[in-house]
Amino acid sequence: MSIHHESEPKLYRYSRTVCGVFTHVLCALFSVFITVLSRPGSSLFSWHPFLMTLAFSFFMTEAVLLFNPYSSPIKKLKHKTKGRLHWILQGLCVCCAAAGLSAIFYNKKLNDKPHFTTWHGLIGVLTLAVVGLQSLGGLPLLYPKLAKGWSLAKLKRYHAASGLLTYLLGSLSLFLGLCSAWFSSSVNGYVWYLAVLCPVLCGLVIMSQGPALIGWDQAPPLQSATVTPLPSV
Repeated sequence: MSIHHESEPKLYRYSRTVCGVFTHVLCALFSVFITVLSRPGSSLFSWHPFLMTLAFSFFMTEAVLLFNPYSSPIKKLKHKTKGRLHWILQGLCVCCAAAGLSAIFYNKKLNDKPHFTTWHGLIGVLTLAVVGLQSLGGLPLLYPKLAKGWSLAKLKRYHAASGLLTYLLGSLSLFLGLCSAWFSSSVNGYVWYLAVLCPVLCGLVIMSQGPALIGWDQAPPLQSATVTPLPSV
């Protein structure tokens, strides 16, 4: 842990750690819940909620939290190793989201239903496109030779900041999916409200820890002052 984090109040560090662990557990439980509810393999449509939840709730959340200085499960590993694991998780996110989109697209085609007529569908396609671009944008950070004159420090911050916005899009897509006719008819009463809280709370926690993930909360290094000697009398 860096000197900056060690100098923070213990309550602040503990609260950040608790929030991070809470997000790990919540996204995993939410993914399991949707898996049980959708029963992947029972129909062509069942693959859509399963794969999209796996992509935007589990893989994307874990990919972001890898760099969390408070609750990352691999915070002791080198930054380069974290970067490679992050890119792998993002790649899995893109693959699952693309497969989930293909499943619902083909299902609608078989049933002669129009495509992308709801906000959920439009935001979902937009999110998949942005996640794909975000993954490609991370390649220069893995392979600095691709940067070609760009400042790696600036690229890292731009990539992290745009990644947080991408995560918000993913959370919004999940939220709109929970407002769909399929999910509303599959659960009753308070279960719907509890389910909706999952992407909302995860999004809030990720955004609240955004400065730590990007590095905006780090104090600038202290500069040594130059002491000018007094003239002799």
